[in-house]
Order: sequence, then C-alpha cells, then structure tokens
Amino acid sequence: MADVAELTDAVVTASGFPLLSGLTLRIDGPSVTVLTGANGAGKTSVLRLLGGLVPLASGRATVLGIDVTTGDRRALRRRAGWLGHEGAFYDELTVTENLRFAAAALSRPVAEIELALERVGLAGRATTIARSLSAGQRRRMALAWLLIRRPEMWLLDEPYASLDSEGRQFLNALLAEVVAAGASVVVSSHDSLGGDLGERTVVLAGGREFEGASQ
Repeated sequence: MADVAELTDAVVTASGFPLLSGLTLRIDGPSVTVLTGANGAGKTSVLRLLGGLVPLASGRATVLGIDVTTGDRRALRRRAGWLGHEGAFYDELTVTENLRFAAAALSRPVAEIELALERVGLAGRATTIARSLSAGQRRRMALAWLLIRRPEMWLLDEPYASLDSEGRQFLNALLAEVVAAGASVVVSSHDSLGGDLGERTVVLAGGREFEGASQ
C-alpha cells in the first residue's frame, strides 16, 4: 500500500487550546481508516488537518505528498474531498443547480451530475429545492458532489449521522467502490463500521491516539 498521509507529533491549536496534542498517525492507501473516540477527542481536527483546512502548530504532517507546514495547502484542498456536518449548498437552488454551480467553480464535468445522482439514489430529486431535502438526502447530495470531484482522499465527518439502516448499507457499498477505484477514505464515527470495509480503527483521546487502541 502507498503511504497517503503521515502525521508525527502533530499539534493543532485554536485560540491557544490544543485540538491535537502530539498525534502520530500513518494512513496507507487505498484503505478505510475510522477515527473514533468521545466528543472533543480530536476526530474532526484530524480530518481538517488532512484536508489542509487548518494549519499545523508543531510537529510534521505530509498528506498526498504535500508538506502541510511548508507546502501548498490550497493544492491539498483541491485533492482531498471534505464532507462535514453541513453541506455547503444553497437552499434556494435545486439539487442539480447546486451541483452544476459547484462543478463550474472547480471546472468539473457537469455531464457526470446525472450519473452521480443516480448512484446516490437522488435521480428522482434532481429538480427538488435543496431546502426541501431531508438531512439524509442532503448528505447524499454531498456524496454525489464528491463522486463528481473524484478526490484522492475522502474525509467524512460523521457520515452515518441521519442515515437509516438502508442508508448505512448504501454508504458502505459506495465507500467500497471508492477504495476499489484507488482512493483513501478517513471517517470519523462514534460507532464501529462492523469490519465490512476491512477498515482500520484508531481510537483518539485528548487529541492523540489512545495507546494500544489501534486495530
């Protein structure tokens, strides 16, 4: 497996408070890595660091061959796909209009929108105004955008939230396809994924890995 990301004694702070307090972590790819732990353990901060969304206060971090400290974090943001709790979509636009707008902003092919919506089960909602979507449907729209973007690394913050059993099965199948296509996936989750994806689980506590808890 290729070395996709390597963090060594990584420290991330916000207003002087340590969000990550010396995390050492290596992620190979293509693979699925699950970050778990209590609220405030640092799961989201790891994802944001890997996506080039926050600076490194100290330590070292290399992601997709880019040094997070000295390299171009904007380039990293273009290569990694982030899915947070709230999708950055416009409520007054339809599903298709939102995806067309996002695709145009990053010069992605709009021709792939229809196929992506079909894959995530939203083909019948293409002309639905975004504000009318349920939380789970908005999550599926965000996943459609990642399919169109085709990032090398998928960073998913609590992606199973608001998904029913069928939705969880759908997401697992989608992530299996993503990994088979050569991408790496890093997921934060309070729950175990059950091992169906052959995932590695990393337990965080206090902004670093809980010793002996990786599997």
